[in-house]
Amino acid sequence: MSTILLFNKPYQVLSQFSAQDDKKTLADFIDIRAVYPAGRLDYDSEGLMLLTDDGKLQARITSPNSKKYKTYLAQVEGEVDRKALVRLQRGVELKEGRTLPARARKVDEPDDLWPRQPPIRFRKNSPTSWLEIQIREGKNRQIRRMTAAVGLPTLRLIRTQIDEWELGGLKPGEYKIVQE
Repeated sequence: MSTILLFNKPYQVLSQFSAQDDKKTLADFIDIRAVYPAGRLDYDSEGLMLLTDDGKLQARITSPNSKKYKTYLAQVEGEVDRKALVRLQRGVELKEGRTLPARARKVDEPDDLWPRQPPIRFRKNSPTSWLEIQIREGKNRQIRRMTAAVGLPTLRLIRTQIDEWELGGLKPGEYKIVQE
């Protein structure tokens, strides 16, 4: 039986075990060395990462052909309007081509969200909104580039779900083994 570990990656942690400069890595939080990340999460993004010791599962999760949905909460600068949502839902043109259509909807700020350290920049005259976005591909910094393309720069990005695996109540830096 394979091991599957769910990890809530904190902001400004590398999605790898090997040290790089003085940046925190997975090794600062996870003491199990037989597991490997099934995909990456940007240094400045937070939330769910899956780690496993099963190479076939790892490949299935990360393969673009698997079309597994990944769900994100994005705090964006500006007010989300119907036009921006429709553009996200139809796919957005990026420099390497058009993204697949996303599932996107405006949501309220989550009640159970942990504070980010350091906090996002605050601008008195610039409102922020929250989006829930689901994508089936994983281009580099895709959500950030998609929201920027529709005029809503991402200020904070949290992955909450990968396929059937959910972040649940895990706090930043916590992990749990869901299968051994």
